[in-house]
Amino acid sequence: MTMLKTTIASLAVLTAAFSTPTMAQVVTIDVGQVEGARADGIESWKGIPFAQPPVGDLRWRAPQPVEAWEGVYKATEFSNDCMQIPFAADAAPLGTPPAEDCLYLNVWRPEGTTADDRLPVMFWIYGGGFVNGGSSPAVYDGSELARQGVILVSFNYRLGRFGFFAHPALTEANEDNGLLGNYGYMDQVAALRWVQRNIAAFGGDPGKVTIFGESAGGGSVSMMMTSPMTRGLFDKAIVMSGGGRAGLRSTMPVHSDDGPDGEDAGLGFAEWAGIEGEGAEALAALRALPAEVLATGVGLAQQPVAPHSGPLIDGMVVLHPFDEVYAAGDAAPVPFMAGANTADIGFGPPLEGDVFAAHFGAHADQARAAYADLSDLPSAALQAAIYADEMMVEPARFMVQRMAASGQKTWHYRAGYVPEVMREEWASGLPHATEIPFFFRTIDARYPGEATAADHAASAAMSAAFVNFAKTGDPNGPGAPVWPVYDDTTRPVMLFGIDGNHGGEDPWRARLDVAEALAESAAD
Repeated sequence: MTMLKTTIASLAVLTAAFSTPTMAQVVTIDVGQVEGARADGIESWKGIPFAQPPVGDLRWRAPQPVEAWEGVYKATEFSNDCMQIPFAADAAPLGTPPAEDCLYLNVWRPEGTTADDRLPVMFWIYGGGFVNGGSSPAVYDGSELARQGVILVSFNYRLGRFGFFAHPALTEANEDNGLLGNYGYMDQVAALRWVQRNIAAFGGDPGKVTIFGESAGGGSVSMMMTSPMTRGLFDKAIVMSGGGRAGLRSTMPVHSDDGPDGEDAGLGFAEWAGIEGEGAEALAALRALPAEVLATGVGLAQQPVAPHSGPLIDGMVVLHPFDEVYAAGDAAPVPFMAGANTADIGFGPPLEGDVFAAHFGAHADQARAAYADLSDLPSAALQAAIYADEMMVEPARFMVQRMAASGQKTWHYRAGYVPEVMREEWASGLPHATEIPFFFRTIDARYPGEATAADHAASAAMSAAFVNFAKTGDPNGPGAPVWPVYDDTTRPVMLFGIDGNHGGEDPWRARLDVAEALAESAAD
């Protein structure tokens, strides 16, 4: 009996002995019945398995189907988040201990929802650089989104070397007919397919699914926008600080005869771990390594100890770099939204002397004019703004541009509302990942006892725009500010700011135009 089946059998016995039928929220899905919980007008199910535990011989395998169970599976607590090394500065601290057995999902809906209601579905993908993150953080609680008339689904996907790993022994074994390397992405696809099979039983509409995610989660939305494996599984998409240009996401193939590839990184890790060879014995030894060894040196606050490749071009889930698919007009034909924050993240080499001449070259004069308002900043702060524009802010507009050019309605935003308690510390703007509790309306979880009435009002407007988009394909509507649809002549943006919400002319247009010019000249 597998670990999952043993757990399910035990839970079924406990359910029969201790459940209270008048309070039980039992829903029948494709593999059995699940019981959730009711609180404060919201019904939730947490820790529903959507694949078998990826342990033992299932490590580095595509997610395998869950076997049907008898009885009622009690789904009232989050499962373990996926294996990783957590870090203290995480803007979304994990709520459960990490473990390799982690492929579970969560559902929230308004109390009283029936299978006939066909509510819109919002499918959340967390960030964390593909090495950290999970679905358990309090700021990702789906209650307040569900309270606005949608169903929220979140889930876990494998991270680090568990989620993104290649090795010649895996390629030779080919256990899943060519599905290699991107196991974390495969988990995301499996969770989205679970929604298509099961969300109607919770009262959701499988034809009205909005995928949205932040940072690595935003990059994962781009994977789904550009992958043949996800076509028809969603009908709207939101990318939050997810990049979009080449350079942020890996374009390394799983295997290549012409240069570095994911297999090289896997061999490098195996050598570090003391495992030699490229055949079945090496694969068995890799799968026998303790999870803690695989997690060593992989994390946003970790010092690397061995190669790690991250997402790969695998030829099945990911065929081409995302920016090439957007630019060609071949991304999924759905309403689309993308944005970033006013003090978002960006990386680049330190620049000495004249920053503009050193970095922008032939575009230096254009850059000096565009960044004139920032010219008095210390060099490090100016460089941080430039790199953030190039890594997150302009790429969001790039994706919106390309989707608009392909005939889709699109919207561009920039989040800059800084909570009152953080305004002295965050004087330069809203940092990476800190917009999430505003869109989820979970700011009390992020700033307990410190969120003000103004903070709540800003959160309500931001959240309403996302919910309106999920319901209608347009962020305009009840509770949200007027937000113009994007066109590439006026290039409008919605600014969620301290001085209110303003949709229209982009005050950073010149900055983003020079970032665009630099990116396009580099691509030529």
